[in-house]
Amino acid sequence: MKVNKSTIKFYASAKAVINQFLFLPGENRVKNIVERVKNFSEKEVDEYLQKVNTEFGSRHRFMDSELMKNFEKVSHQYKGDLSNFSPVRKMLLGSYFTKEYSIQAAALFNPSIVPHPDQSGLEEGEQRFVMSLRATGEGHISSIIFKTGIIDKDLKIKLDANSGYFTKLKKYDAVYYEKRFIKERCSYFINFNNSILDPLPVKFSAREALHIVEENFSEDHSIMESIKHLETILDTNYELHTVLDIPINEKVIFPNAKCESMGMEDVRFVFLNDGEKSGYYGTYTAYDGHQIKTQMIETKDFENFKIRTLYGNAISDKGMALFPEKVNGKYVMISRQGGEKINIMFSEDLYFWEDYRILMEPKFEWELVQLGNCGSPVKTDKGWLLLTHGVGAMRTYVISAILLDLNDPTKIIGRLEKPLIQAIGEEREGYVPNVVYTCGLMRHLDALIIPYAVSDSATGFVTLSLSELLNELINTV
Repeated sequence: MKVNKSTIKFYASAKAVINQFLFLPGENRVKNIVERVKNFSEKEVDEYLQKVNTEFGSRHRFMDSELMKNFEKVSHQYKGDLSNFSPVRKMLLGSYFTKEYSIQAAALFNPSIVPHPDQSGLEEGEQRFVMSLRATGEGHISSIIFKTGIIDKDLKIKLDANSGYFTKLKKYDAVYYEKRFIKERCSYFINFNNSILDPLPVKFSAREALHIVEENFSEDHSIMESIKHLETILDTNYELHTVLDIPINEKVIFPNAKCESMGMEDVRFVFLNDGEKSGYYGTYTAYDGHQIKTQMIETKDFENFKIRTLYGNAISDKGMALFPEKVNGKYVMISRQGGEKINIMFSEDLYFWEDYRILMEPKFEWELVQLGNCGSPVKTDKGWLLLTHGVGAMRTYVISAILLDLNDPTKIIGRLEKPLIQAIGEEREGYVPNVVYTCGLMRHLDALIIPYAVSDSATGFVTLSLSELLNELINTV
């Protein structure tokens, strides 16, 4: 079986920057800076802001609004009156509380790939795609970025040009939750006191909910744990909205919730065909520096995104990958429990997963240390094709494949006895050496398109014949 590695390779770029608020400890730090800006003459204000715009304006699409937003944050910390500040002075003050963050300064890796929601205007045999990647910057904080492109009938891949901007999507604070939605999630917590939900209206914002709960229960220390659970639910279940018409490959999903403050890792996108719920779903690992939590991104078109938390006893490790459709009336997920085995689980509720069973254990020397999935499976007429990763001696990661029964995916009906993709030559060197890894693949005609990370330092593409791979898998039964 021929495995074709594309000549396309793209790397992390330190030029990929977003603006972040600069937090400074202590009230005096904020006060001192504000007072210094107050003392600038109008001429100095104009001159200094012009300098900021000259040096940074071309690097950010919404520079003025971001500076103004950071001014608003500072004004809430400052005890004095800033109402007499002109718009120019406000933006200048905002610039002193703004910093650039290079989202790819450390690495760009672990891609997944799905068909683009817009397939119009293409030539015969072409398919447009969206690829997600894990970008890692200062402090090893991971965010999610996208690349788009087209693959033609000859399996030639062309990536779309980037605008040069990277725009962080804003958390939509005006989102209203239904009481039923919150109640369902509170039920996942043992001994949750439902009485704190009684004063809430049918719909409410996070701010309104916490204000009402505080007003009614601030002196009842017996339900503090339940209030913390409510705060967590409101924090981790949020929405991101695209404000203006910007290309998908400019968008950055940066951590917004406390549980993901140190990273959103290894998102595995799949298009879920599920009637009214049909859309793109991406499971990822949220990390706060101490513990992990499995979250899911939902979107219809990569314009607006809902972030949701997964619950249940089976949500306890990394690497969850959702099947693209229900099997026998249930959602299906591939997972990894206990760090080394591939598991499979079923649920009638997309967000609650209680039980799992072992699907696959290490067998060959190149997967002796650990097994895991490499994204969601692809449905074929022969079975569910699932890419796997195996870890062998010297922490060497390779990619292989198995085939699952269409009607009973707990049955493995084909398993490669050797790696499908592995790091060779220069691919062995990088931020994390001797690793190839992917979070998803896409079918195109009779081929598979597999974007893969190379030692966490570059991303390339593999193309191969689907029918050849299926034949090889079938012959292993």
